[in-house]
Amino acid sequence: MTDANRTWAGTSLSDRRARRRRQLLDAGLDLLGTPEGPAVSVRAVCRSAGLTERYFYESFTDRDEFVVAAYDHVVTLAHRTLVDAVSLAGSDPSRRAEAAVSAFVTLILDDPRQGRVLLLAPLAEEPLRRIGAQRLPVFADLVREQLSDRLDEGDRAMTATALVGGLANVFAGYLGGTFDVTRERLTAHCVRLVLAAEGLHS
Repeated sequence: MTDANRTWAGTSLSDRRARRRRQLLDAGLDLLGTPEGPAVSVRAVCRSAGLTERYFYESFTDRDEFVVAAYDHVVTLAHRTLVDAVSLAGSDPSRRAEAAVSAFVTLILDDPRQGRVLLLAPLAEEPLRRIGAQRLPVFADLVREQLSDRLDEGDRAMTATALVGGLANVFAGYLGGTFDVTRERLTAHCVRLVLAAEGLHS
């Protein structure tokens, strides 16, 4: 039996490590997603997670690696949320746009920490500035797949990238208090932007 599979109190070492990693990432969501802005240190993360630094370094090499992992955790959740919303919406462009925007608004407003980590933390955290730009194509590709095949690939790629960048700025502004509008108005406006992009080259 390997050490990773050795059980203690009914759980294996690998399971306990995974649980501690989740605790740390949950703490990262709290600290990266505060309204006051990110306040992440190894000591703060461990205090929030209720773990010692020994367990921090069990999962992460340093603070920067941890910050990227916490950010990527939210990126993965956001991408999966959008994929699921679109897949359930059928083939009608209006329904797909409304489903995707509504799902994203729910993600970032029902738990604003997630929105702040995804959209605001890259503006404040040096390790995320480059990573945030690298993750943008993941969302642009998803949007590009929804655009009409009447567009050539160049137009679809540019339109999708512009749309994702524009929507990200709108959502970031909303979370930052720039736009004093209702959630419903925010959603409706963003749906119109998506549909306008769909019809841009028709």
